[in-house]
Amino acid sequence: MSDLPNVFPAALQVPDAAKLSGPRSLHRPRILLLYGSLRKVSYSRLLTQEAARLLEHFGAETRIYDPAGLPLPDDAPVDHPKVQELRGLSLWSEGQVWTSPERHGAMTGIMKSQIDWVPLAMGSIRPTQGRTLAVMQVSGGSQSFNAVNQMRVLGRWMRMITIPNQSSVAKAYQEFDENGRMKPSAYYDRVVDVMEELVKFTLLTRDVSPYLTDRYSERKENAIVPEKRVNFKAAI
Repeated sequence: MSDLPNVFPAALQVPDAAKLSGPRSLHRPRILLLYGSLRKVSYSRLLTQEAARLLEHFGAETRIYDPAGLPLPDDAPVDHPKVQELRGLSLWSEGQVWTSPERHGAMTGIMKSQIDWVPLAMGSIRPTQGRTLAVMQVSGGSQSFNAVNQMRVLGRWMRMITIPNQSSVAKAYQEFDENGRMKPSAYYDRVVDVMEELVKFTLLTRDVSPYLTDRYSERKENAIVPEKRVNFKAAI
């Protein structure tokens, strides 16, 4: 360790390929879908429902969270029923889909509020860490990627595994029929691609998520705190 004088040896581990294989879960991948609009005719909700149908076909179990009635962050206690429902679904999930309209060049406040209500940690439990994530957006005008780019940043902040592919549906009002089903198009094909990829990444990572998200800095912190306690007691 002479060439790594600044590391804490007890917390340093060499990545082990053997820990990335082993028994695989047999249950269906659990996917939570969030959307960012409360409009009666909501294209983000319609796109979310289309995504859920595809995910079910690909073998996943899905839950769509309805944001109606969710209070603004910090405007209600955490035991509010809609907050508890959202946090419970996040813990239940192994992967998530976030779909937002783009409004004023950004994701909607409704979308952001849902994400803000899910903390990085709840005691020793992390509601999002290591879960896979797919991001999609709908636009009223020409194609844009502002909302999906912002959600990617949030996904990283929430310590999620955001898949490479994404969907941005321009002029969304033209892409759905009178029954709320998405019409055949290159946009629809991309949604199929994204959901297929999400299921693949979820199957690949869900059983090794604890190992993938195990960090040197946290191992170091966990090792040093007991050491400090021992040294403190010895000094008394």
